[in-house]
Amino acid sequence: MTLSLYKPELVLIDVDGTLVDSVPDLAFCVDAMMGQLDMPVHGEAKVRNWVGNGVERLVRRALIGKLDGEPDEALFAKAYPLFLDLYAANTSARSTLYNGVLEGLAYLKGAGCKLGCVTNKAEQFTLPLLKHLGIFDDFSIVISGDTLAKKKPDPLPLLHAAEFFGVKPSQSLMLGDSMSDVKAARAAGFQIICMTYGYNHGIDIQESEPDAVMDSMVELQGLLAAATTNKKTA
Repeated sequence: MTLSLYKPELVLIDVDGTLVDSVPDLAFCVDAMMGQLDMPVHGEAKVRNWVGNGVERLVRRALIGKLDGEPDEALFAKAYPLFLDLYAANTSARSTLYNGVLEGLAYLKGAGCKLGCVTNKAEQFTLPLLKHLGIFDDFSIVISGDTLAKKKPDPLPLLHAAEFFGVKPSQSLMLGDSMSDVKAARAAGFQIICMTYGYNHGIDIQESEPDAVMDSMVELQGLLAAATTNKKTA
């Protein structure tokens, strides 16, 4: 599905499931944590469906073995520090950029777009990951899950970035992979394009009705080259 797009002045991009396939590291840490707790491990396929709302939510899901619900708080209090230590040592050991990311970033920079990164991942993990994968310097601002009082799907991170750049939300685009990204973009007045390969808890991202979907960031050039140059004035 592709709705009417217009060329943005500002593009904000999500990390996990959009720029980076981080599940191999997250799954390794989840299973190592579970092993330390003498609980059954889950494997990468299950963890892939639980990623997308920050590591605290991931740990809670791992402890109960499902997407929704809450673990015993005493168990969580024991497990969470274990996971944080494991992930601090394995933030980018197995994570990789998706195919097309470097080409997509190069196109956006060449087109003169202002670039920012907005993720729900905590800053202590976000910055080392972006630096290790060589894309940190592509962004003029990085807003992590603990940078502001609220995170996606709240619109605050997107609006904060738009204000930082001095660009109207109506002249801005969010590039993500989940219903959280769509909700944040809609609430902020941004356009939203989503990746088909990302982390959306097993639900087809097209059900959230983004303005467009892509299989690779290489497709950005074609989508935006065909977009109208008229900017919304709202």
